[in-house]
Amino acid sequence: MAGQVGVDDYALTRVPQEARYSWWSVAVQRFGQVSALSQFLLGSTLGFGMDFWTAFWAFTLGAVILELVSIGVGIIGAREGLQTSLLARWTGFGHGGSAVVGLAIGISLIGWFGIQSGVSAQGLTSLIGGLPTWLWSLLFGLAVTFIVLWGFASMKWVAYITVPAFLVLVAWSIGSELFNHDIGTLMTGPPPGPALTLLEGTTLVAGGFIVGAVITPDMTRFNRNSADVVKQTVVGFTLGEYVIGLSGVLLAHAIRSDDIITIVTSSVGWVGTLVIILGTLKINDWNLYSSGLGLVNFVGTVLGKRINRAIATLCLGVVGSVLAAAGILDSFIGFLTVLGVAFPPIAGIMVAEYFVVKRWRGELEASRAQGRLPESAPTWVPATLVIWVGAGLIGYFVSWGLPSINSLVAAFVLYVVAGKLGLVRGVGTSPTADLSDPELVSTKD
Repeated sequence: MAGQVGVDDYALTRVPQEARYSWWSVAVQRFGQVSALSQFLLGSTLGFGMDFWTAFWAFTLGAVILELVSIGVGIIGAREGLQTSLLARWTGFGHGGSAVVGLAIGISLIGWFGIQSGVSAQGLTSLIGGLPTWLWSLLFGLAVTFIVLWGFASMKWVAYITVPAFLVLVAWSIGSELFNHDIGTLMTGPPPGPALTLLEGTTLVAGGFIVGAVITPDMTRFNRNSADVVKQTVVGFTLGEYVIGLSGVLLAHAIRSDDIITIVTSSVGWVGTLVIILGTLKINDWNLYSSGLGLVNFVGTVLGKRINRAIATLCLGVVGSVLAAAGILDSFIGFLTVLGVAFPPIAGIMVAEYFVVKRWRGELEASRAQGRLPESAPTWVPATLVIWVGAGLIGYFVSWGLPSINSLVAAFVLYVVAGKLGLVRGVGTSPTADLSDPELVSTKD
């Protein structure tokens, strides 16, 4: 059955070099994530509270932060060919800690998958009608689920179609509005709403995509080398932040409001609605994809059961779609936002372990040369759990600076200090199961 339902996409194994893609194929997907509808909305929020050039610098600083995080963990993913939660076993978290990471990723991203399915459903109801919103929500979620069943290969082709279409439609929708205004005036005029500081704007930019940055190895394990990771990250983030984000800034200045979705859909009708749908689709497939990878690692670690990624994706996609149709996920936005505080320290710990402390890096490198996983992993790393919780609390309670960056930097520094003091030690050893079943491994299309 596993071989008949989608592909496993190397969920619990290394991605071999022959199954990897050109940097451009991965960059299109990264750009699709960063240029999603949420980036458009972020631009309108900044534009409502900032003049154009202050918003420009907020996007610049936020993009640099996100690029550094993405490149750091992304290079690890490309070198080792492993997805985020599985990689965590040998980058500071141990066997048990990686299960917690996988569970956090799974819960967080399936929640956002359902919420964004609901957003697209509202657009489909407006564009096509004929069906109630709850049914459109269910159908949209199931359509995305079908795409993700076939893994990176099918998601690549969807990106090739949706990303250019999204850019064309965004240009059309905002162009029809901006054509009636002087661009020079919009770029030099004051913000139409209550002022935001540069620090507040940078916080919004960096915090808005920090979860996506942390789980970068899910994507970069398909890159061929570290240089490709850098190229795709710089291109994807730069275009996404500036093209889509700053378009939202200009539009907010033009209409003197941050409610640009209503303006876009009312002024250009079906084009604006398609912007919403396409902008949600390209990030929602990755929400579901990474959620499935997290679940596979959690089940394999905790229950000792090998489940096919496609089957896990199908289950999560159905659950997320049904919850979206029921309209109950909106009640959990606050919980998902709080859960997001747990993600930045993950990147700080992984980067500190892999590049500085190197407690388990030798095991990864030795096994990589043989194309397999290390034979075992520490069951628990108590110091990591303490650092993870402590850094998360710093991000949540410390009001100065950027919360997500505060927690990330705190995790990095604390882990390095703990490593130098000899406190980073594994407790117990868990063998790595044989995950080489050929029925569960996909081939590159």
